[in-house]
Amino acid sequence: MSSDLDQPPGAYRDTVIRKIKMRVLPFLVVLYIMAFIDRANVGYAALEMNADLGITKAQFGLIAGLFSIGYFLFEVPSNMLMRKVGARKWIARILFSWGAVAVATGFVHDFTQLAIARTVLGIAEAGFFPCVLLYLTLWFPERERARVVAQFMIALPVATLIAGPLSGMILDHVHWFGVSSWRWVFILEGIPAVLLGIVTLFVLVDGPHKAKWLTPDEADWLTDTIEAENRAKLAHHGKVSFLRSLAGIRTLALSFIYYSKSVAIYVLAFFTPSIIAGLGDRLSNTAVGFITAIPYAAAAIFMVWWARHSDRGGERRWHVGIPLLAAAAGLVSMVFVQDSLWFSVILLVVITVAVYATYGPFWALPSLFLTGPAAAVGLASINSLANLGGFVGPVGFGALETATGSIYWGLTAVSITLVIAAALVTRLRFVREAEANARALAKAELPESSKQVEEVS
Repeated sequence: MSSDLDQPPGAYRDTVIRKIKMRVLPFLVVLYIMAFIDRANVGYAALEMNADLGITKAQFGLIAGLFSIGYFLFEVPSNMLMRKVGARKWIARILFSWGAVAVATGFVHDFTQLAIARTVLGIAEAGFFPCVLLYLTLWFPERERARVVAQFMIALPVATLIAGPLSGMILDHVHWFGVSSWRWVFILEGIPAVLLGIVTLFVLVDGPHKAKWLTPDEADWLTDTIEAENRAKLAHHGKVSFLRSLAGIRTLALSFIYYSKSVAIYVLAFFTPSIIAGLGDRLSNTAVGFITAIPYAAAAIFMVWWARHSDRGGERRWHVGIPLLAAAAGLVSMVFVQDSLWFSVILLVVITVAVYATYGPFWALPSLFLTGPAAAVGLASINSLANLGGFVGPVGFGALETATGSIYWGLTAVSITLVIAAALVTRLRFVREAEANARALAKAELPESSKQVEEVS
């Protein structure tokens, strides 16, 4: 095996990274698209489902948020089990189980059954996202992380691009066998996850040395590079204990920052269809779906460019903080355009683009100081704690809308959370120090080929 300091020429390095991106990323993106569709399609189903089942706005907020409770309770155990079972088998299990629950949601008959189904869906999917983040750390060196995470998380806006029009068309046109169209939204969009769970067993591998499409030298170089980075982190930050990675001050601080983003994301995912439907008296469900997709098309493009910009400079804090502030300003501004469909859509574009832009730079932060078992626990803990925003956001938003008769108090509350998170991420001392250490390490390792690596997309 090559030594820690040996580096292949830039072209050779680029070839390895390009191979991995072509073989690993596209399939993971497809899986995450299905995950988010099955998680968020309740917002589209609600256009018909709520009246059918007699669900109030406050109850729907609870329904939307219960997914995050199940997810929160089982995420850390799920990520720890992945390290024992292996990514391939564990991700396949997650896909199969959440797909089955998603399909079953199409057969509920009242609020209680729907609440149980949403909670179980969260349990079934728990761990998928941090499992994938941990899986990516086996394949990509530090300097590639932000753009790789952003390229993976392009699945989120793409999922909404697909889910909006698809769900709208199902609602308007699919009434097979006398079954309500909203039930077909869950059934037809859940089946692909079950099938992909089987496909995963044949597509994913558990590490570079098991990948037949990498040469032994390429696998050696990749493993050596990542191990050298991990040793450098341990030397600078020390070993992170289980308790510190689970609920230490760094984990809690990053969790709150990501929590603020989660509140905004889930409010957008679950309530944007209703917001847009309320702005246009004659909009069909299909039209609502297509209009809802507009902000996510812009977000899919911008988030990758923003992550690449973050990687080039090795800067993370402001690449998270600036979008959070922009999203907060957009949310507050919604109150001034509440009677205009298209001005509201423009602001929704700004808000959605800003919130999604944080993904790549943010998830490069924990990997600056978490390695090995601590990374498995820490990534899952950050994501699970933060995803409580997926409960608090929809429930709080629905309750405020019921109490005030307006969506704008809820939007203001979300914006305040985003401002606090932006202030926090830009001031954290351990983040500043970790950034500086990572930049110094990158310069020491790649004096000649760093420019070439930055150009890998």
